[in-house]
Amino acid sequence: MDNVRAKKHLGQHFLTDESIAKRIADALSLEGYKKVLEIGPGMGVLTKYILDKPIETFVVEIDIESVDYLHKHYPKLHNHIFAQDFLKFDIVHAFNQESFAVIGNFPYNISTQIVFRVLELRHYVCEFAGMFQKEVAERICEKKGSKTYGILSVLTQAFYETEYLFTVSEHVFSPPPKVKSGVMKMRRKENYTLPCNEKLFFTVVKTAFNQRRKTLRNSLKSFNLPDQIKGLEIFNLRPEQLGFEEYIDITQKIEKYGV
Repeated sequence: MDNVRAKKHLGQHFLTDESIAKRIADALSLEGYKKVLEIGPGMGVLTKYILDKPIETFVVEIDIESVDYLHKHYPKLHNHIFAQDFLKFDIVHAFNQESFAVIGNFPYNISTQIVFRVLELRHYVCEFAGMFQKEVAERICEKKGSKTYGILSVLTQAFYETEYLFTVSEHVFSPPPKVKSGVMKMRRKENYTLPCNEKLFFTVVKTAFNQRRKTLRNSLKSFNLPDQIKGLEIFNLRPEQLGFEEYIDITQKIEKYGV
């Protein structure tokens, strides 16, 4: 049998429902870029629907068995397969600094790392779509005030418009995962640069949520803000009560008054 074996250490669960694969591919707007990169294509169930679209398709796959399968079954991918680890791969250099989209049925064990990598590449990745563990997809798209709202929610929504698309049953995979999946998409904002130090913004958000049960006055103590700033009403709130705009405001205050 000419199929790829799902490997547990790579978090592989191969999608078997073609209609879902097509719906994921159709999440791409194809606007503002000429190239799309699929992460972890496996046996190409999603790849075939991307290849039908008027866009140059590339895939990055760490599993050599899958790479061999793709070479054999998808001749359109000739010279478009990167046998690499996406998290370590210099895709910007490979794409000559052109804008591109990212799509995939992402391995659950590294899906959060993939999102953070896309955020690092935000100057090039104008669209991002795909399937995650349901809770992760929901967290990315969640609004403030919810228990599931967190670091990923704030950071992604600062730079991208996010949308949860649909839920996928665990029974349409081989082998089936133990959890449901969710498909979401992110479209980069027209003005995605922040009016503050972006590196500091990331640090502020992560520091706040690392002690999410505390008020910001306590969780952000390490920034040594003066009492007149810490006395502002916003510092009485807990991390999940603030949207990205308010985190930008706090970052600006830390830039101006913090140490």
